[in-house]
Amino acid sequence: MKIAKVAVLLDAKHAQRYWKNGLNVFESYIGEMLSHAGIAFEWAHESHEIDKGRFDVAIVALADESEATSESLWRFAQEGGIVISYGGLNAMKERLGCYEKRSLSIGYAKLADWNPDPEVSDLRFLQARPWYVSSKNREGIEAIGTLHADQPNSATSGAALHRFAVGSGWIDRWAVNIPYTVVGMQQGTGPVVEDGIPPLDQSANIQEGLLKADDRCEMDWVTDRAVTETGAPYFAYPYADIWRETAVSHLLKRVVETGYTLPFVGYWPEGVAAVAIISHDSDGNEEPNAQKMLEVLKDCRIQSTWCMIEPGYGERIYEQVKADGHELAFHYNALEWDGGWWDEREFERQLAHLKQTAGLAEVVSNKNHYTLFEGWGELFEWCERAGIACDQTRGPSKRGNVGFLFGTCHPYFPTAWSFERNRLYDVLELSFLSQDIDLPQLADFSIVRPLLKQVYRREGVAHFLFHQAHVTKEAVADALRGVVRESREMGFVFWTSRMINDWERTRRTFKVGAVQDDYRVSVEGDRRSDEAVVWIPIGDGSDAGGRRETKFGVPCVKGRRI
Repeated sequence: MKIAKVAVLLDAKHAQRYWKNGLNVFESYIGEMLSHAGIAFEWAHESHEIDKGRFDVAIVALADESEATSESLWRFAQEGGIVISYGGLNAMKERLGCYEKRSLSIGYAKLADWNPDPEVSDLRFLQARPWYVSSKNREGIEAIGTLHADQPNSATSGAALHRFAVGSGWIDRWAVNIPYTVVGMQQGTGPVVEDGIPPLDQSANIQEGLLKADDRCEMDWVTDRAVTETGAPYFAYPYADIWRETAVSHLLKRVVETGYTLPFVGYWPEGVAAVAIISHDSDGNEEPNAQKMLEVLKDCRIQSTWCMIEPGYGERIYEQVKADGHELAFHYNALEWDGGWWDEREFERQLAHLKQTAGLAEVVSNKNHYTLFEGWGELFEWCERAGIACDQTRGPSKRGNVGFLFGTCHPYFPTAWSFERNRLYDVLELSFLSQDIDLPQLADFSIVRPLLKQVYRREGVAHFLFHQAHVTKEAVADALRGVVRESREMGFVFWTSRMINDWERTRRTFKVGAVQDDYRVSVEGDRRSDEAVVWIPIGDGSDAGGRRETKFGVPCVKGRRI
């Protein structure tokens, strides 16, 4: 089987113009999206590198509007290549028989049959540049889906996707800037410098004078929340994940339509469908609470991640935590009324104290006390320099903003701001869904099943936080047991933060070699490559011997090792 070769064009000179003027190139995040999906690609930094003899698909992250660039992309499509863009290619609109009206900053897309998750019919986006077909319509244009400004029921503001037949190939242009939307949902569209805007129902008072991760949530308090049978509100839709799936689904569909395939490495090892994690924050550091948590976890037969705040526990508790197979992690305290402050040296000092008192050579994970978060990427820079590989800070702090307030249940590498050229931080972010379920002031257990269903459908991570200080309340302890029970019944496997971090980093080193006609594959990788699952997209008419499974909305076959 012939594997399609994919290029991502990020014009280096044009990107430099953006960065020089303090503008972000979040479009480059398509590289992280493909890497997490397990899809191989190559970067191209000049348009002349997009050659049909070298590549089969060209994803245009950023390109200048020169005639030379437009001609290179047009010729690539004419010769049978597939060009894909997310809100770009505006220099080519007239040649493609279209014109542009005003851009949309926020809205919803209806994708009909192109939506990989038809249960979520309206997909929130954060930026779109819609095109309209001119009266001098040319043949070979297909419009797919619709855009709606501000709310899902508003008037149509253009098509979500246009497909243009060019020679023997195609130019596909999404109006939605998908990479920008994913970044904006996961990290916010700007730095945290002030309180966010709370909902009118007073279910999430984020306007409290503390800078936190949830002060830059880009979701709508009304449209993007659902309510359980008990009246508990929650952010119901992992839009960032669905947009990731939409981009990958579109890419795979276009590839198999041309008779090629594009194998990808599955999210989890063989036998794992989705992962759950329980983490704790040791606020108060009372050892009877820690002992109670150890007992509950032993009853549940799981290992968890213990985020430790200064001064921490005594040696006896630490040794018991280690002996039971739990992970000891960091809980950085920047809360001034609690003796901390936002400062890298203070971060380093607290971390050093944890290592010394707990007898740790390294600490893999961190979660900030109170989910405090300032600026854009300072925390990630501190983690990088301190050797912290995984952060868990981005999660809800209130009853009314539990769920997918950052649009994702997948681990991801966040992107830096323009002054760092939008590089990826070497810190895996692992956001959580809720805190201390069935604690009176927080969410009740009715949110658990709908959240788990969405995470399982996404093959993601269901991350729940339970404080040791609250597990002494039997309702909270029962909720923890219930989360474990419901997760297991649904098919989740429990891992620690360290395990998730290690696997995600390792799986990205796997490279798929040849794919035989009988779906045998070779996988290159130094560690654990034998655990990797490789999926091979196939056409609807391909003979798979009854072994088809749908991934990203495309029929696939699980590869067998050569």
